[in-house]
Amino acid sequence: MKYHIIVFLLVCAQLSAQNLTGTVTNEAGKPLENINIYNLTSGKHTHTNAKGVFNLPGVKLRDSIAFSRLGFSTLTRSVDASWLNAPIQIALIESSTSLDQVVLSSEVNSLSQVVAVDLRLNPVKSSQEILRKVPGLFIGQHAGGGKAEQIFLRGFDVDHGTDVAISVDGMPVNMVSHAHGQGYADLHFVIPETIENIDFGKGAYYADKGNFNTAGYVDLRLKESLDASSISLEAGQFNTSRLTGMFNLTDDDRHSAYVASEMYLTDGPFDSPQNFNRFNVLGRYTYTNLNADKITLTASHFQSKWDASGQIPQRAVDQGLIGRFGAIDDTEGGQTSRTNLSLQHLKNLEHDAVLKTNAYVAHYDFELYSNFTFFLEDPVNGDQIKQQEDRFLAGLQSVYSRHYLPLGEGTFNYDSGVGFRYDNVDEVSLSRTLNRQTILERLALGDVDELNAFGFINTEFKTGKFSFKPAVRLDYFKFDYYNKLTETYDNQSESKIAFSPKFNTFFSASKNWQLFLKTGIGFHSNDSRVVIANNGEEILPAAYNLDLGTLVKPIDRLALNATLWTLFLDQEFVYVGDAGIVEPSGKTRRMGLEVGARYQVLDWLYLYSDANYTYARSTEEPDGEDYIPLAPKFTSAGGLSVDNLSGFSGSLGYRWLGDRAANEDNSIVAEGYFVTDFNLNYSIKNWTLGIIVENLFDVDWNETQFATESRLFNEPAPVEEIHFTPGTPFYLRGKLTYTF
Repeated sequence: MKYHIIVFLLVCAQLSAQNLTGTVTNEAGKPLENINIYNLTSGKHTHTNAKGVFNLPGVKLRDSIAFSRLGFSTLTRSVDASWLNAPIQIALIESSTSLDQVVLSSEVNSLSQVVAVDLRLNPVKSSQEILRKVPGLFIGQHAGGGKAEQIFLRGFDVDHGTDVAISVDGMPVNMVSHAHGQGYADLHFVIPETIENIDFGKGAYYADKGNFNTAGYVDLRLKESLDASSISLEAGQFNTSRLTGMFNLTDDDRHSAYVASEMYLTDGPFDSPQNFNRFNVLGRYTYTNLNADKITLTASHFQSKWDASGQIPQRAVDQGLIGRFGAIDDTEGGQTSRTNLSLQHLKNLEHDAVLKTNAYVAHYDFELYSNFTFFLEDPVNGDQIKQQEDRFLAGLQSVYSRHYLPLGEGTFNYDSGVGFRYDNVDEVSLSRTLNRQTILERLALGDVDELNAFGFINTEFKTGKFSFKPAVRLDYFKFDYYNKLTETYDNQSESKIAFSPKFNTFFSASKNWQLFLKTGIGFHSNDSRVVIANNGEEILPAAYNLDLGTLVKPIDRLALNATLWTLFLDQEFVYVGDAGIVEPSGKTRRMGLEVGARYQVLDWLYLYSDANYTYARSTEEPDGEDYIPLAPKFTSAGGLSVDNLSGFSGSLGYRWLGDRAANEDNSIVAEGYFVTDFNLNYSIKNWTLGIIVENLFDVDWNETQFATESRLFNEPAPVEEIHFTPGTPFYLRGKLTYTF
């Protein structure tokens, strides 16, 4: 009788729900992070942590469990008794990327996982292309290719980064209190071939993202190792040449190291040659101890010089004074450099906890010459200005993660982090100059010291098909500015605290359908000179965000997304770096609709498209005078990619930016554009031959546009109208790559 009772209890135990635990690795035994584990029977899901460890609750005998991630064949297994008695070991096999490998789990930025397919099937080919991989994000260059691009996202003219937090493996790119503009983000120090993935999120829903995360964030993830070494030579129109080298130094179970370098030269399509040159070098070493630590050390150096034709007035082209690629002042240009050293450390702790630490230091130089108004201010010498700075940047962030804690019938996860960022900016200046040589007048000169210390906690409560994710972030800022133009010592200091709560809710109807409601408050800091000028008031303007949307895969190889969103931005004061003055911008509201589709038609054919509509207005101005200058109204981007078709690969893509207001009453309109790009590659053995064509149909388009008041040398009075930088005409380049 006792024997039968014991058997009965054992059978009941097997039939009741239990936790399934284990580790997922690749074929070589390396742990795999962010593997999706989905119970196809019950709908419950989880993912692996940095150690490859997972804990899936509520698993019963004969449940069907799927293990999946991009770049690996999906593995589906039925639960047997042995799986419930001890942790299991799962090894996934690498395979070509396919949309059916994507599982719509309850991540705050699930769209980033879906869009990762775009990058795998159509890798980034230039530094200008990096940010364009983010759906709805558009960029424009208006200073000869060496200046950071102008960014547009969610109805924001972000300038060069004020409302998008940009980083590389956690190291910030945005520059606070920059000589040219707040949040200036120059990504040209990144070699495109070193990018493994682009993590992004729209809105201010991410507690680990702080300053500048209002419209969204972008974090580039670099490769830890190379599949193979390679040398590539690219040459084309406008005296363009680019040489890259990717050299694998070592790659075994514990150690991996590689070196990458880039040299890029071009004159551009302008009548006055750009004389552009850029040099990049990067070295990366990773040590992995499977049971304890992973350490990644990265060092890089970047430098660039260029001449520029700048923005030209439409009337000068209409009157035949210059052509579309001509210049009023071709002495614009500049030079910049950045040296980075970063250390990432992952420590595996007891109870499957993980401690991640990221530390970095950087040195940055910047010198830019511009002329936006020509002879408006100085009819004799012209209005050229010089902006310059010398910066030291250092920071650290540590995050403690503990997942899979039981909570009733669900689980509880949390990540808590602390860190700081310190900027020491010397000789940040604005001067009137002549021919990039003579300083006529100093308008601003000083030193900035800015400290940002922060702490945050992300939590997640999973129960059934719901995930609730409350989070909070606290930032402390200390601003110091020493004005060197005053006769007496003038060193002023202010401090401020920002409190940023978030609450995100997800409903996972199935592994192929997710609904979400996101709410959160973000902010961006203002320039230290604004802080001092405004006595520390209203200098961390808050952004109030809300997203309501869905991600769905009606079939395994089709993914659709749709989001309704709104964003309200508080009053802020803006330091205009080009004029050395402080201007209020007022409260604004934005609301919009985003839709997208991705379809893996065949193993080798992939289609994608995104469209975005935004209504953006100032809330403190009368109707008809409340337009936000240059705020995008309609944008769309998409195309098709071919991968591994009898040795061929390539893509055909489009970018569409609609007309938009260039000033507050919409009396001046910035014209939109539709541009098509094309690339094709053929691989045979170790060789790949490719062609790259920008602006395939050679359309006339304006890459950047501004409503500017300017005066030409022969004009009696100034004129306000569109000033623009012409977009690239038909631009053909050839590329040859040898892999070894």
